[in-house]
Amino acid sequence: MRKLHILPLLFILLLTNLNSFGQGSTIDKKANKKTKALYANLQVISKTGVLFGHQDDLAYGVGWTDEEGRSDVKAVSGSYPALYGWDVSKLGAELNIDGVNFENMKSWIKEVYKRGGINTISWHMDNPATGGDSWDKTRAVFTILPGGEKHEFYKQRLDLFAEFLKDLKVGLGVKIPIIFRPFHEHTGSWFWWGKGNCSRDEFVELWQFTVTYLRDVKKVHNLIYCFSTDRFSSKEQYLEFYPGDEFVDIIAFDDYHSIKSIEGRKKLTYQLKTVVEIAESKNKVAAFSETGYEKIPVDDWFTSILLDGIKSDDTGKRIAYVMVWRNARISHHYAPYPGHPSAPDFVKFRNDPITIFENDLPKMYKKP
Repeated sequence: MRKLHILPLLFILLLTNLNSFGQGSTIDKKANKKTKALYANLQVISKTGVLFGHQDDLAYGVGWTDEEGRSDVKAVSGSYPALYGWDVSKLGAELNIDGVNFENMKSWIKEVYKRGGINTISWHMDNPATGGDSWDKTRAVFTILPGGEKHEFYKQRLDLFAEFLKDLKVGLGVKIPIIFRPFHEHTGSWFWWGKGNCSRDEFVELWQFTVTYLRDVKKVHNLIYCFSTDRFSSKEQYLEFYPGDEFVDIIAFDDYHSIKSIEGRKKLTYQLKTVVEIAESKNKVAAFSETGYEKIPVDDWFTSILLDGIKSDDTGKRIAYVMVWRNARISHHYAPYPGHPSAPDFVKFRNDPITIFENDLPKMYKKP
């Protein structure tokens, strides 16, 4: 019976004053009905709650890999997360950067959709200029722009991604909506597309070309495009590499630094407030797209820092979702597993009225 009050509240709010939610639409005017419905519901749900997400939740956890129905989040909280993160680095090979089989990934994405959950995809793309990984900071963006020596190669990578997306279909050919978060954390310098490794104009052109090619050339119409910086100190810094309203659906950021202490929580709250203000001014969705505290050394981290940081400002708490990173092993995990010292606190986090797990979701693919 927990949290059932959320659903009638959302329904009443929708019927009485939908205009107050901004009613922004996806940048893809030909997006399929399910994708448009998901985007509309993300806007609505952000006014009353925050979806909780976890990277690779179904693929593996601490001490297990590829076990049907298993999830560390579910084992601790009683529910799967509402949102599931995946990564398509090494697309074309059998396994992705974290050892996830791509065919299994497709199956899990379909499983999530059928249960009513939400899928988001990032892409730690290898450096196209050198063949090195994402962390190879050799300048490469200029080589894959139109006219660059690696432009055709980059289009081939996008073609491969488009084929992957078109295979994500269920029922009578329904293409599963995906939140796509390319070139994330670009305000940092650790990726080849990051600040210092390309110019602002190069990044903007790369983003705009990527959206236009997937949407208009490859006719991919099941993507919601998420623009995600790393941590930032001002609205101006956040928007420095912004590619324009017609190329972005979700205004988001990643932060693994401002979530480790009560003092840092103030910085987190400021950033949340800022992305929500930017998003709402543009009739878009705001999100906290990636975070977490490795090994969760603070037993009440989920409530005392993450949840309190979100709830401490009435504007900042209007994000659609927050996602923590993956559970690879004892030395590298961001959600609790059974027996972890933070597990009781995670249950409190899950039981808070503002957090939404899969069991709490309204019908996200039915347009309000």
